[in-house]
Formats: sequence, C-alpha cells, structure tokens
Amino acid sequence: MRATVLRTQVSAAARRPGRLILTGLAILVAAFVVFGTVLVQEITERTVRDNLSGTPAATDLVIGDNEQPPPTAAELQRVRAVPGVAEAVGRSSVGVSFGEGYLNLQADPGVGPLATVHVIEGSYPDQPGEIAITPRTAERLGLAVGASTSGTGGELTTPARLTVTGLVDTPDDAGLDAYAPDSVVTAWAHLDTVQRIDVRVASGESAESVRQRVTAVVGAEQPVRSGAEVREAEANEAAEQVGRLFALVGVFVAIAVIAAALVVTSTFRIVFAQRMRHLALLRAVGAGRATLVGALTAEGALTGLVAGAVGVAGALALGYALPAVLRTAGMAVSSPGLPLAAAVAVIVGAVVITVLAVLAPALSASRVSPLEALRTASTTAGQRGIGALRLGAGLLLAVGAVLAAVGTWHRLPTPEQESYDPTVPLLLLVGSGALAFFALVALGPLLVRPVLAVVGWPLRQLGPHGRLAVGGIGGTPRRAAAVSVVVALGVTLISGVVIGGASMGVLADREMALSAPTDFEVTTNGGTLPASVVTRAETARGALARVVPYRRVADVTLTRGADRLGDVESGYPTSDLDVAALPTTRSLDVAQGSLADRGPGRVVLGRWVARDTGLRAGDTAALALGGRTVDVRVAAVLPDHGPLHAGILADRGDLDRLGVPTAYTGLLADAARSGEDGRTAGVRALRQAIQGSEGVGLSVLADERDRNDEVLGTLVWIAVGLVSLTVLIAVVGVGSTTALSVVERIRESGLLRAIGLSRVGLRTMLTAEAGLYGVIGATIGLLLGVPYAWLAVRTLGINAPLTVPVLSLVGLFLVLVALTALAGVLPARRAARVSPVVALGVDG
Repeated sequence: MRATVLRTQVSAAARRPGRLILTGLAILVAAFVVFGTVLVQEITERTVRDNLSGTPAATDLVIGDNEQPPPTAAELQRVRAVPGVAEAVGRSSVGVSFGEGYLNLQADPGVGPLATVHVIEGSYPDQPGEIAITPRTAERLGLAVGASTSGTGGELTTPARLTVTGLVDTPDDAGLDAYAPDSVVTAWAHLDTVQRIDVRVASGESAESVRQRVTAVVGAEQPVRSGAEVREAEANEAAEQVGRLFALVGVFVAIAVIAAALVVTSTFRIVFAQRMRHLALLRAVGAGRATLVGALTAEGALTGLVAGAVGVAGALALGYALPAVLRTAGMAVSSPGLPLAAAVAVIVGAVVITVLAVLAPALSASRVSPLEALRTASTTAGQRGIGALRLGAGLLLAVGAVLAAVGTWHRLPTPEQESYDPTVPLLLLVGSGALAFFALVALGPLLVRPVLAVVGWPLRQLGPHGRLAVGGIGGTPRRAAAVSVVVALGVTLISGVVIGGASMGVLADREMALSAPTDFEVTTNGGTLPASVVTRAETARGALARVVPYRRVADVTLTRGADRLGDVESGYPTSDLDVAALPTTRSLDVAQGSLADRGPGRVVLGRWVARDTGLRAGDTAALALGGRTVDVRVAAVLPDHGPLHAGILADRGDLDRLGVPTAYTGLLADAARSGEDGRTAGVRALRQAIQGSEGVGLSVLADERDRNDEVLGTLVWIAVGLVSLTVLIAVVGVGSTTALSVVERIRESGLLRAIGLSRVGLRTMLTAEAGLYGVIGATIGLLLGVPYAWLAVRTLGINAPLTVPVLSLVGLFLVLVALTALAGVLPARRAARVSPVVALGVDG
C-alpha cells in the first residue's frame, strides 16, 4: 500500500510540471540566487586576479619588499647589467611641493612592457626636471604641455624646475599625479634608493637562472620574487577583500533561503488543502497517516529536486552569458569556472529545505478523516486561528525579543563614555531580531485581522471590489500571515538599511562640516596669508561662490581667576572662523548650548577641550595668550572638535584683544558652479590668487567629501540590493499563492461572475487581494524596521541621529504594494477568462 500511494502521488505531481514548478517557485528562485552568488563570487575573484594586479604581466622578477631596506639606485644599475636581464625599472614615488600645490611624482618607464601609463599628448620625460602629468592634474593645476614650475621633493631642499613634457593616461587619475622614468625621479629628487625593482627577463633566458644571477648581485638579504608570485599575492589580497564581502552576502542569502522555506510551506498548505478529498479517499482505501506523510514528503522532495535543478541551470546560463556580453561592451570581466560540487550542493540543499518545509503541511494533511471523502468539495477551508501551543510559543518568543531589545538598550553607550565594546549589544540585538521574526511567524494569523482592519479601511471605501478583496484576505488569515510575514521581513531589512544609511549620511555630513566645510582651503606653513591672496580670491566671483578667511593660533589657554584650566601645556588650537558664513554650518551637531549664541565674549568649545577643562555651556572663563586675557562665556559645546580641528572657536574681536596679528592664516572657499568643471575653475582661480606666494598651499576638500559620499552611497546600495533578495522571494510567494488560490476558488469566482461581477471587476478584486499582502507586510515591516534601525545605529557606537527618510520609506511602501499587486495580475487574468458556467460546474 505504501508503495502504491507513493507512486500515485509522485506520478500525479510529475504529470503536472507546471503545478510542480509553481509550487516550488520560491525554492527555484532561492536556488538561482544561491548558485548565482557562487558564480558572481567566482567572476569577481577571477576578474580581480586577472585585471587588478599593480604589477605588469611582463614582470618576471621583483626585487625588494616592505620588510627589508629598499634597493639602492646603484643596485638598480648593477641589476641592469646582469646577463639575461632585458629591462629593469625602479618603482618609487616622491611628494613634490611647490608654490601652487602638491604632486605625487611616480617612477614609470612610460613605454615598453613594464609601463603602467602611456602618452596621449606630447612626449614622455627623459631628462632630469621633466615630468608627464595626467589630464585631471593638468586641469586642476592649470598646467599644459610645455609649462614649468618649481618645487622640492625627496632629499631636494632648494626648489628646482619641473617642466611638463606630456600628458599620460593612467587607470586611476586622482588629479595630483605625475610620472617620469626612475632615472629622472632619482636625479631630480636626489634619491639614492627605489622602493622596488621590476625585472623583465630576455627572451630565451631561464627566469630561475637570471634570478640566481640577480641574487648574487643584490645580496641574499634582498628578497627576489617571481613576478607571478607578486601578482598572485596582490590578487590574493584583493580576492580576500572580495571573500569578506561575500561572507556578508552569504548572511543575506541565508535570510532569503529562510524566506523561501516559509513561502513553500504556505504553498504546500494550499496545495494539500485543494486535494483534501483525494487524500481522504486514500485514507478510506487503507492508507495510514505515516504512508500519506511519506508520499507527500516524497512529492516535496521531487518539487525541490526539479526547482533546484532549474534554478541552478538558469544561474549557470546567465553566469556564462553575462560576462561574454560585458566583454563585447569593452569591459574586462572574466568568466566563472564550472563549480560542480557547489551546483550539486545547491540542488541537494533545495531538496532538503523543501522536505523540511513540507513536513508541517504533510503532517496536518495526514490527519484528514476518511469520512472527508464523502464531501462534495475537493478542498477544505483554511484554518483561521492557531493552537494553544503555537500561541504560547509565539508569546514566549515575543517576550524574549522585548527582553533582548531592552538589554540592548541598557548597554548602549552614553554621550560621555570614552571606551565602548559593541560585541555584546550587537549579539543581543541580533537575538532580539531573530526572536521577533519567529514570534511574527507564530502569531501572524492573529495579527492579520487587526492590521487589515486599519490598512484595509481605505480599500473598503472604494466599493464592492475593495470590500470583497479585504474579505478574501481576512477569510484566510493563516495564508495571509504566511506570505505577509516574508514581505515584512524584507521590508524590515530594507527600511533598516535605508534608515541606517540616512542616519550615517547625516553623521558623514557633520564630519565633513568639521573637516571639509567648503570645497577648497588655502593654508600656510605656520605663516600668514599675503593680503593680496585674500583680495584676489574675493574678486574671483565667477569661479568662487564665497571666500571665508580666518586666523588660527595654536597656544591659547583657558583660565579662571589665577588658575589655568586643563592639562594641555601648549594650549588649544583656536580659530576665529565665521561658521555662520559657511553653508555646512546647519549640518553641525551641538552637544550643549547653541551656535546662535556665538559672538563677542562668547566661545564654542570642542568636546575634548570641554572635557579637559571641565567647562560646560553657560560657564565663564578667560582666554589667555601672551600675558593678555579676555573674559568669555561658553556658548556651545560641539560633540567632537570645531571646524578644521579647532578646539576653540572665538570671535574675531576677542582674538584682536589677545594681541593676535590681524593677518589671516588661511581661507575657505566654495566653487561657484557644481560639477568637475566648476571645481576646476575654482582650483584655477585660487592658484592664480596664491601664485608667487611662498609657503602657501591649496587643498581640494571637495574631493575628500566626494570619496566619502561615494563609499557611503555604494555601501547603502549594496546592502539594499542584498536585502532585496528577501523581497524578491516574498513577491514570488505572493504570485504563487495568488495563482494557487485562484484554482482553489474557481467556483467562488464563477458565482461572483454569475451574480453580476464583470471580468474587470474580478481581476480588480484578485489583484487588490495580492496587493493587500504587500500592504500588511509592509506595514508590519516598517513598524519593526524603524526601532530596530535606531537600535542598530546606536549599538554600533556611532553618534549618528535617528534619521527617518519619510519620502524614501513611503516610496518603499508603494513599490512593495505595487510589486505584490503585479504578482497577482496574471493569476487574476486567468481567473477572469474562465466562463461562469464552467466555473460553477467545477468540483470544489
């Protein structure tokens, strides 16, 4: 009997492959995602290994590393004379300071197999004092081919001329790069060492023989490695970073797999409920419960096998096709290998997960009474409530989640806390989130109706279609909860990432308002700015939007009466920078007091100064410098330090009374126009302003701000992409649930059509039902996501404010609802095409 029932169930499932795929659609997507992740990691690692090494492919030997003293220029010349050495180049770099800025001068041959740059205009340097620069460097510095400047670098103390002979293309143009052969760099900068030596072996020579000869020349203490070894080490270092990234990816993929298991469990409940009369007939002819469980589990295993195989095949096809397409577009992307072991593991995992997912529905279905075979309907109504055991377990999980969250909250760092270890709070937070999710799984059917009563109210006001849709969801709360919980999980994760990213963005803005409050900064090496520099900068209105000069003095102390406050002997860095004139001032955070109170006789302190002196907002003290004092009151305390790392922000008149010279020591400026063109124009205007001024330098602070914004934005989008895997599984679950419920409710649909509901009305009703899954899940997800995001940010020990981007979250809500509604469009169209007469004649 057992074999007969098993053969009947498996053959019935195999005869309907469409239903089989639909049942395991979530597992199919999960298998595709998991194996696709494996292939993407392989593609990324191979691309990194093939393309991102800093050592040219023609390099056969590398002399020198970071552990030993660098090779000397004399050793470089001896290596070049070794028989079998076709080419040897010294790699080194030196910072070049000149009146208008800074250059990073790097040694590179410029031509030949060992070159990393190539000339695009002019010629490559071959004489001391000649350099080639990158296009962005030329724009920023206002230099062209043939232009000259003078500067110092390396061992060179007296400024020497530098002439630009050409422009070169390089993989990374930072806007301050220059290149020249190693002989030019060492001669100009008076260097007697190079960082390392790259060697190319002559054709027909043995690399090992040449290596032995080179070792004899440079000495056994100087490491001589093969080029392949160095490239492998560089690639491994980059690949290690990729591995760490994909370890994080694996966490989110695991969450998506759990979501897929929940969706498949719900799907099997629907499928088995539709076949309840068939199962009862099997019981009536002698099949026991264990036999039914075994047969239904075997059907689940078959579903997992097919879904896993199809998902792996799809990922493999895309994994090979996509790199080929990208290569045709000119992108250097490597193809993956053929990880058969990983493919088999994913398919086996799909079978195991599907079997585990089917157990609970199979046990429930096996309890069907043989008398159910006498029913006229082939389906049974879904259960609306939950048992006492499930209720108790859900309540315990919820209490545990709350207690873990409270424990996390009690361990959060205080504003004055200097040392903080986030390990335990993070573990508590993760535990709380896991317990909350499983509590939601257990108690979901009880939450559907209250949530639906609130979020479904607008839909009920739209007429009978809306009321029918709300009634359809409310009539099957367990089914609605099973799908909505997965949607809620995805929304919780995405909203947490969005809120966390927004909070970190505000924190980054605050940090940039302190370290890079404007696009540019002009500074001196301990001296003062010539008045002409400030005047020329202020008159460059076409290129600069605002110019804010300031004074900075390093040794101001704070006193009270005859007592000196604080333990810093040399005093605190003090500035009279007018923060009110800076557009980034609104981004500044204030720990105590208000920046609006700043003025004559009132100062703003960095927290480290306030902590060192014991002063708080509202306290009085005196600024002291060179025997002079000025009484002041603390207007505000900043969380860290003042703009440009000042410890004290004072009024200009107060510094005058302290006897500080009136000449400015620096100025800040913003570009008049946005974009690279506007920034380049600002750089040129400031370079013209400081031209001829010794010891005056220019820093492009906006580049640092752009790098920070780019890194933060990239991290947020990567995180959103990863957690979106769960949303993808949820949308698939909504589609499959809607499709199967349409089959289950054919007679109901026919009856609605018979009493006057149009095809459009039926489609609208079923699509609205699918959208309601998204509404319920998104509502619950947002309710959980906001507090958990706040806890996560605080738990990391980051002093970032809770920032809730309302528009982004509203957009997320609407997108989720739209996606889930779209997932129900096709099943709704299918249901609307069935004739009412045919539908009323269906058994069930």
